[in-house]
Amino acid sequence: MSLSGTFLKQSPWVYHAHAGGCNGCDLEILASFGPRYDLERLGIKLVASPRFADILLVTGPVPLHTKPFLERIYAQTPSPKKVVAMGACGCSGGVFVDNENYSIAGPVEKIIPVDVRIPGCPPKPEAIVEGIMKAVRMF
Repeated sequence: MSLSGTFLKQSPWVYHAHAGGCNGCDLEILASFGPRYDLERLGIKLVASPRFADILLVTGPVPLHTKPFLERIYAQTPSPKKVVAMGACGCSGGVFVDNENYSIAGPVEKIIPVDVRIPGCPPKPEAIVEGIMKAVRMF
């Protein structure tokens, strides 16, 4: 992964929406913003509100009771925006999606449009950095 020559005209801000799951992806997000990978050196910053975000980073399968909250978060994010689905659960629903599961609405793309997918269970920090940079290049 080469980040040489990647200078951003704007510092994209990321809002992390945890839609459900085991928190494995959440720990890897923390590692991505930690001192070893340090996404903030590229100008990418985690924000506390979707109203300030350019990129939504969504983890986990979407339970039925979380679906309206995720739709509201998507609506609150100003355009232009990019959505990154992260992890096996966020991308495909993982082990939680089957025909007999009564409590899961499905993967993220069944609820809101997804621009970038980061597969893995959980994805490595290198994959997270590459996925976020892919979303940044789409602006």
